[in-house]
Amino acid sequence: MSFVVPFHEIALADISRVGGKNAGLGELTRALTARGIRVPPGFAVDADAYHAFVEHNGLAWRIEDALSSWTSGQRDLSTTGAAIRRLFERGDLPVEVRDAVVDGYSALCRQCEEDDLSVAVRSSATAEDLPDASFAGQQQTFLNVRGADDVVRAYQRCLASLFTDRAISYREEHGIPHKKLALSVGVQRMVRADVGAAGVAFTLDTESGHPDVVLIHGAWGLGENVVQGTSGPDEFLVFKPALADPHKRPIVRKTRGPKERTVVFAADGASLTRECDTPPSKRESFCLDDDDVLQLARWSVAIEQHMSARRGQATPMDVEWAKDGISGDLFIVQARPETVRSRQSARLVRYQVQPRADVEVLAEGSAVGDGVAAARVCLMRSIHDIASFRPGSVLVAEMTDPDWVPAMRKAAGIVTAHGGRTCHAAIVSRELGIPAIVGVGDALGRLIDGELVTVSCAEGERGRVYRGVVPHSREDIDVGALPPTKTRVLMNLADPSQALRHGRLPTDGIGLARMEFIITNDIRVHPMALARFDRVTDPVARAAIEALTAGYPSREDYFVDRLARGIGLLAAAVWPRSALVRLSDFKTNEYAALVGGAAFEPKEENPMLGFRGACRYTDDRYRAGFALECRALKKAREELGLENILVMVPFCRTLDEADRVLFAMKEEGLERGKDGLQVWVMCEIPSNVILAEEFAARFDGFSIGSNDLTQLILGVDRDSALLSGLFSEKNEAVVRSIRDVIRRAHAAGRPVGICGQAPSDHPDFAEMLVQWGIDSISLNPDSVLAARGRIAASEARLAAAKGGAGPRAAAATPDLANR
Repeated sequence: MSFVVPFHEIALADISRVGGKNAGLGELTRALTARGIRVPPGFAVDADAYHAFVEHNGLAWRIEDALSSWTSGQRDLSTTGAAIRRLFERGDLPVEVRDAVVDGYSALCRQCEEDDLSVAVRSSATAEDLPDASFAGQQQTFLNVRGADDVVRAYQRCLASLFTDRAISYREEHGIPHKKLALSVGVQRMVRADVGAAGVAFTLDTESGHPDVVLIHGAWGLGENVVQGTSGPDEFLVFKPALADPHKRPIVRKTRGPKERTVVFAADGASLTRECDTPPSKRESFCLDDDDVLQLARWSVAIEQHMSARRGQATPMDVEWAKDGISGDLFIVQARPETVRSRQSARLVRYQVQPRADVEVLAEGSAVGDGVAAARVCLMRSIHDIASFRPGSVLVAEMTDPDWVPAMRKAAGIVTAHGGRTCHAAIVSRELGIPAIVGVGDALGRLIDGELVTVSCAEGERGRVYRGVVPHSREDIDVGALPPTKTRVLMNLADPSQALRHGRLPTDGIGLARMEFIITNDIRVHPMALARFDRVTDPVARAAIEALTAGYPSREDYFVDRLARGIGLLAAAVWPRSALVRLSDFKTNEYAALVGGAAFEPKEENPMLGFRGACRYTDDRYRAGFALECRALKKAREELGLENILVMVPFCRTLDEADRVLFAMKEEGLERGKDGLQVWVMCEIPSNVILAEEFAARFDGFSIGSNDLTQLILGVDRDSALLSGLFSEKNEAVVRSIRDVIRRAHAAGRPVGICGQAPSDHPDFAEMLVQWGIDSISLNPDSVLAARGRIAASEARLAAAKGGAGPRAAAATPDLANR
């Protein structure tokens, strides 16, 4: 027997011989290197070598005897695992196996034209990385191994790692017979990521399971700091459907992580790798440029497509990558099936929390999952404390590795100081279905052992640890059982961090995407303060703007880039369904609150009726800011590839305003009708109703803003507590106006939707809208599921009252899929 097989001779079908990891590497090498995907060369020491070792040392009955002692309760797991591993570490390697490993390494050195080649020695169990199981680093990997003798030693240590405590308990729990397993070992040329970067890529969103994105995490140095969670990684999110077009650059989110620590090669010879502090200059820069991100995303999608075709079913992938800091080349060093989100059913589980205003937030970090758990803190300083973990507690630690899994399985929730959404704690928590918050940093010190807390991952990307028990609820929904509706059910959405989670709701798209949220929370600067920075005289504001825009080619680019990516993520979440994005509709007092805003905004007695909406866009006081908004929308549609984005003009008082805004948009490259661009108008002013036919000639559709329309028809300040009893969307004057605009817009061939609060708050109001033939109703995400059932019931009653008449003639739809 040769015992050694080069990667280029291995296929996916060889998993029983070389294990899941090596079979995946072989499949990539054999099938995808011709397509430009780089895989470092290497070879596998096969399962026959493992069996030869076990037979040569007479280990089979000893292993079985040790495991029997554990399962019968005579020994604990720690003692059992340690005893079996000693058998491997002290055993003699058969000469023919040793010679095969040495010959394989020598051949690899010759292939790479380097003596004492630095290699990675990775374990690959024959049941590892199956589509329905995640072994999450249960066996050992050794990096920067040099020389034949060290490769042989690392190989033997890998064999022993088949019986780590975590691996034994995992197999027992999942009914995987120990004696039917074997261990193959992969030996692969090291990529010089120690002076470059490394990380992971998933071909779906790991939190929501959304399939239309590639999630990439990376940090400087070797990839262990990303996987183990010792360093907060950079994060990139790429919109998959646009990747096929080489002219698109669909990176819809870029988040710079702290990247506190870097793993590099050890130089003293006493160890293989070492960890050091990341220099400030590298912490403040991304570890990948945009070209690298897009390359990795395209490779990841190609791997997903190939593996799905080979397996005969959709197979989202978990890919490890490395960037050589010397050559600048990217490499794929592992690829395995993603085994958590891809296995989830069509049922939606939705958690909601209702924290009081006075509830203290003790810690914040990246949310893993979307669950909620209330329990007492069990603070664990090191792995040596694991025996004292209290089942049902919230496990709080600096970080976790596979040795922590026995305690993690018993935890109600997990909180770690370090790590990102693809670190070990996140991967295992996701698999176990336990809410976790990673990367809370120094806030970890605020959590006291034994204190009662609520771990909430149900509020978007940021997870929060609240003091005490916060009221929360859980709802299970079978999406397949929800009734269809003729009326399009849309949702109102503003926060990009919630987009992928809400994007899987059974909606027909986004009926109102508010860019104000992105400007306030992600950009924070008044657009005119960026376009006319010389007019900002406040030194504090100037310093803040300089800090926020550092690293961008210009201050304007900062605004355009961040707004485009925020809008793009909202639209990506519902692709190919439409996303109706409203142009900014701040009031002057709200604009003034932005950084640098005070220099550009007038003081008004009644900002609600003042310098807002369409009138701003062509006024010299904001025209340059409006140009930035248009540039962002153009970038989101054309560069990021989100052609499902439609634009909506708010608070358009007159026909002249409409004409001037449309002309200004055209000047900025957003021409109505070109490349399928639709431009809608908010119907929120009586003039929009009175002149419905004229507005219909200029716009592609109407979206009723019931709050402002009610305010202006009744002359009631919607924010006045004194007049709250008079404010009602169900007032007859408002009702008649809405019914009238629906009828007249349909006569002009234009669709009408509603995005105000009324349908969310008043179920009977939604039923009236259905009776009048409204085309779409846009609701808050938490109202969508209940409203869909009510709308379907209303449509059924209406059809019955009409004697079973068929559906009304459909108005023009903004859905990209139906254009």
